[in-house]
Amino acid sequence: MKIIKVNLYHLRMKLRSQFETSFGRSHMRDSIFLEVFTDSLVGYGECVTDWEPGYSYETVTTAWHIYREFIIPAILNQELIEPKELSQKLNFIRGHLMAKAGLEMALWDIQGKKEGRSLSQLFNGNRKKVEVGVSIGIQDNPQELVRVVNEYLEQGYRRVKIKIKPGRDVEETRAIRSEYPHLRLQVDANSAYTLETAMALLPLDEMDLLLIEQPLAEDDLWDHSKLQAQFKTPFCLDESIISPRHARQALEIGSCRIINIKAGRVGGLSQAIAIHDLCLEKNVPVWCGGMLETGVGRASNLALASLPGFVLPGDISATDRYYFEDITKEKFYLNPDSTIDVPQKPGLGVTIDHKVLKRVTQAKLTIQ
Repeated sequence: MKIIKVNLYHLRMKLRSQFETSFGRSHMRDSIFLEVFTDSLVGYGECVTDWEPGYSYETVTTAWHIYREFIIPAILNQELIEPKELSQKLNFIRGHLMAKAGLEMALWDIQGKKEGRSLSQLFNGNRKKVEVGVSIGIQDNPQELVRVVNEYLEQGYRRVKIKIKPGRDVEETRAIRSEYPHLRLQVDANSAYTLETAMALLPLDEMDLLLIEQPLAEDDLWDHSKLQAQFKTPFCLDESIISPRHARQALEIGSCRIINIKAGRVGGLSQAIAIHDLCLEKNVPVWCGGMLETGVGRASNLALASLPGFVLPGDISATDRYYFEDITKEKFYLNPDSTIDVPQKPGLGVTIDHKVLKRVTQAKLTIQ
């Protein structure tokens, strides 16, 4: 494939409800949507950066700069046999994994359309539907959290993840566990604790959780290995895993027993699949995390999560969980068994609603 033009769109989309984590509260979601053109096909990609550098140092502004000045000039009018080649083309750029992943997603979309195969088929996925859960931000108090959890259970979600931070952790988790003794429940700290303060989480060991996600620093592996040794509950790493190499190291030193795979965080779908394959070989469970994606990124996540190693429910909730309107004409719905169907059309399997795209676009740039 030869890329001849790329359109970048800075999107800002209003969330249905505020979403609070240990690093802040969001009412809007920013991201970058990419249209990537060959002579005959158009591929879609999503860069999951946000406006603020809370989860990652990458932001919409940094990604826009990296796309304009470095990434897109490096691949325009260059022959690419397959999307996996992109990482080699861009290895002169350190970091900026979310920006790289957004472009690679579009290349996979083109590859699938070219071959007439869905991304799931290209990846050798073995599921037509993927088990999912819901991620719930920090609420005003434990009682309100229980109420919100109940709403999502009534909608059909069977696995719940709650965000925690120091002082808003054990009491909230205990309130949910008391109300729902058999709920598949997990917690996510988003790096809010230190090796010392994380000992306050020890009572969670008695609450039958699926996992405790990323309690310590986003760049840490070593201290996680020390902390995991003191807990029965499996730790899951998210922010700390930015490559297959980091995944291997984390497993070798016992930093975690489960890995959350996000294609954007690790530089693209190719790297995400490599981490999946490593974990599958070592019999380590993985699941697909979410970044409040539009329908473009949601379709990509569903294709990835169709691979056999994704044995835990992903954070790939239905379209109406986050947005009043989405940029894809296709909407994703929760099935009665807490699953979402994997797209089966060629590529990502989605089409763009250009009226919505125009409404939520803050800026557009064409590079050709």
